[in-house]
Amino acid sequence: MKLKNGGEVLIQLAPEFAPVHVANIRALARAHWWDKATIYRVQDDYVVQWGKNDGKDPLPAGVIAQPPAEYARPTRGLAIRPLGYPDDYAPRAGFADGWPIAYDPRSGTANLVHCYGYVGAGRDLSPDTGAGGELYAVIGHAPRHLDRNIALVGRVIEGIEHLSSLPRGTGDLGFYKNPSNAVPIVSIRLVSDLPANRRPSFQYLDTSSPAFEAYVHARANRRDAFFIRPAGGVDVCNAPVPIRRTPIP
Repeated sequence: MKLKNGGEVLIQLAPEFAPVHVANIRALARAHWWDKATIYRVQDDYVVQWGKNDGKDPLPAGVIAQPPAEYARPTRGLAIRPLGYPDDYAPRAGFADGWPIAYDPRSGTANLVHCYGYVGAGRDLSPDTGAGGELYAVIGHAPRHLDRNIALVGRVIEGIEHLSSLPRGTGDLGFYKNPSNAVPIVSIRLVSDLPANRRPSFQYLDTSSPAFEAYVHARANRRDAFFIRPAGGVDVCNAPVPIRRTPIP
């Protein structure tokens, strides 16, 4: 996502958790639907939201206007590494395929969680599920109460500062009262559609690896000089999966 102010935001999508919403987002990007859209809501310690928000532009062909409620998925097929510490919002928390999740072994369901930088599909009241044209990113303390109520579709992996540093909206829920304050979006494109020599590449720490297990343990038991008393526990959002940019092949 390229902003008129020069900022560039890279978002990793999560089709394993919200396949229909992600397919919609890909179709919207390929149709250039967000060109000249805006960031129109910046709510302090909560979310940044973007899109068109006026209902005037019809959705492109192939976009499903009301996807299924992709708020959770079966745990079947997920290689889950338990966090190992209690979670306030779900029976269990952990990681699967590079993503932080909450899950319920009894119901056999799992969901992505609203950690900092995570991206969801804005929606109206139920039964609306959000088509994916209006998206938001978390820029504050993890609003976990939204888990299993909105489709999370991915996470910002680079450029979150271009969203979190924007002026806060002064209207209700952080909407900009004056439309002229909205931040213009130049374009949103799929990395896979860019020429090979322009596609950024990233790696994440394998969440099934011994190195990741040691990392989570270290996050829960800080031993560096600053800490007098290690916490002895960690929230799933306070053990963010390490991600790094790698050289373009």
